[in-house]
Amino acid sequence: MSILEAAKNVFRIEAEALLALAEGVNGDFEKAIRLILSSRGRVVVTGMGKSGLIGQKIASTLASTGTPAFFLHPAEGIHGDLGMIIKGDVVIAISNSGETEEVVRILPIIKRLGADIVAMTGNPSSTLAKSGDVFLDISVKEEACPLGLAPTASTTATLAMGDALAVALLLERGFKAEDFALFHPGGALGKKLILKVEDVMHQGNEVPLVKVGTLMREALFVITSKGLGITGVVDETGAMAGVITDGDLRRALEKGLDIINLPVDDLMSMSPKRIRRTEMAAKALQQMEQFSITSLFVFEDRSSVPVGIIHLHDLLKSGIA
Repeated sequence: MSILEAAKNVFRIEAEALLALAEGVNGDFEKAIRLILSSRGRVVVTGMGKSGLIGQKIASTLASTGTPAFFLHPAEGIHGDLGMIIKGDVVIAISNSGETEEVVRILPIIKRLGADIVAMTGNPSSTLAKSGDVFLDISVKEEACPLGLAPTASTTATLAMGDALAVALLLERGFKAEDFALFHPGGALGKKLILKVEDVMHQGNEVPLVKVGTLMREALFVITSKGLGITGVVDETGAMAGVITDGDLRRALEKGLDIINLPVDDLMSMSPKRIRRTEMAAKALQQMEQFSITSLFVFEDRSSVPVGIIHLHDLLKSGIA
């Protein structure tokens, strides 16, 4: 078997294992979801070896999607860490064979502590399966390892079952993007979901504005001093009438116009792009990319009076772009 054939064979075996897993999902899966949702405690995931590594990922995914969860190493558990489990917790115990010594040894203690057990195993006749309040079958027809020894398809199936639990719980809890962002404030994804335009925009004296009728010599000073390459033009009520950008100035110079003595009305672009202050900052970036611009004036809902301006550099500094 060639290298590419071996790789394709692994993908095929593991894909078939996942499809079989999907076909086998039954009422026990829903029972596990209801058990976790009704719990007053946390979800504790435990497993040894490769199952433990998968269990750590499952616990992390649950925690980041609205289900309080953590991983408990079963070997550490029998040396004191079982004290992490409290009455009302739900323990997801993972073992492909269902007979992993370290996992089996802590099952009676988990019961005595008042926690429920979701048994995730590939052996329905095992000690783990029989000890569980709910049994989730993660059995696979064959491992992708040609020796049938290294956990491959079985660990993929376990991971997929954990993802299925997390997604089902997410949906049942009505978990939203804003909730996800709350748990991910440090990453770029979290910033995109948390930061609003009003959080990063310039406001007050930092906003470049001139009135209708102002001569360009004064407007040029505003554009330069504010350092954003743009100025807004407002009428006597403060409502936005147009904008003048560096690009507008270049085009006017190319036409040979004496821009210094012209009123801003003659050079401004009408109906500039705008955004509400309560919109997500990521949406501002999307608009800038769509229209190939670097600034957006910011408004309150249904108002024509600008309250701020947001520049591409602001989005870069905030980590959005």
